[in-house]
Amino acid sequence: MIPPRTVAALSLSQLIGWGTGYYAIGVFAPRIAAETGWTSGEVHAGFSIALVVMGLVSAAVGRRIDRDGGRAVMTAGSLLLAVGLGLAGLARSLPVWWGAWALLGVALRMTLYDACFAALVRVDPADARRAITTVTLTGGLASTVFWFLGDRLAEAYGWRAAFGVFAAIALASAALPLTLPTAADHPARPRPAPGGTDRDVDPHRSDPAAERRATALFAVLVIASAALATALAAHMIPLLLTLGVALSTAVTIATLRGIGQSVARAIEFLSPRRLAPLDLSLVAAALLPASLALAPFAGLSVGAAALFSFAGGAGNGLMTIARGTVPLVLFEPAVYGTITGRIAAPAFWVSALTPFVVALALDHGGPTLALALLAIPAVAAFAAALALALGTRRRRPR
Repeated sequence: MIPPRTVAALSLSQLIGWGTGYYAIGVFAPRIAAETGWTSGEVHAGFSIALVVMGLVSAAVGRRIDRDGGRAVMTAGSLLLAVGLGLAGLARSLPVWWGAWALLGVALRMTLYDACFAALVRVDPADARRAITTVTLTGGLASTVFWFLGDRLAEAYGWRAAFGVFAAIALASAALPLTLPTAADHPARPRPAPGGTDRDVDPHRSDPAAERRATALFAVLVIASAALATALAAHMIPLLLTLGVALSTAVTIATLRGIGQSVARAIEFLSPRRLAPLDLSLVAAALLPASLALAPFAGLSVGAAALFSFAGGAGNGLMTIARGTVPLVLFEPAVYGTITGRIAAPAFWVSALTPFVVALALDHGGPTLALALLAIPAVAAFAAALALALGTRRRRPR
């Protein structure tokens, strides 16, 4: 069993990591551009650089956690996060700004969900689902907490000082992963030999061809859902505006996405009979195109706009849990970090590109073209989840 204090500590570390690092650009970018004279694109390019770097180091981080556990990796990541945030606050030229975000990319890959999930699986695969759901409940509040805190700090002391405070918080959070057991406390599990009894737990594990197919489908699911989530995180309010929603209403409706995310995770956590991971991924993926189908009516009905935002957030919230738990069904725990690290790499790269593509679509084709583009990853994620769920049922022995 994963110690409760470890789950609590990692929950707090996810709140801090997402809030101080991943979401910082969202609250500080306008003030940074206004003070420095950099364009909005130049400011946001730093975040894109971080996503690219996250992809470059993803596989190596996953392998390291499989081998040695997450204690050292996540602790070092928190320290790098503090250094990167401090450097970002001191940046007075674009090369320094972009360099800070390159460092933050390494730090974020070592601290956020993918690393945390692998660390939890490394401790106890049987107890990992409960722990993964718990940490996502807290992590889902990161934007709410740190956008508010960051805005207040920047308003009172400036964005540079706010980055300094975020750096101090990240530095203090380096103690939280130390609650993970050491590598000596939970030695690495050996990779089972092909055909061994450990591989008979799941139909995909007993058939190399089926396992490769499952890996490919899971990769499509992860990449497509990540691309959609990143695009909507960047363009939810602009999209609503182009659909005819007033600015004040659009801002309010956009907040429902985060609420839907948290509510869906809470329901999953409290449910007495939880869905199997593959069924959960199917429900999550089904919500993505279903919510997008309501978007064209957002300008005509506040209710449709609200449901578009809330249901899309719910789907994304459940997808995060599925992303952490589906590999427990498909792959051996001993290679969880390695496989998820490889799959996460292209997801980060596609996520770095998607906001620019959707921005171009909004500028040149309006909401119709933008929604058509967003429908591609939404439908792809659902198709992959459906194929995974059906393939497992067909192959399961009766």
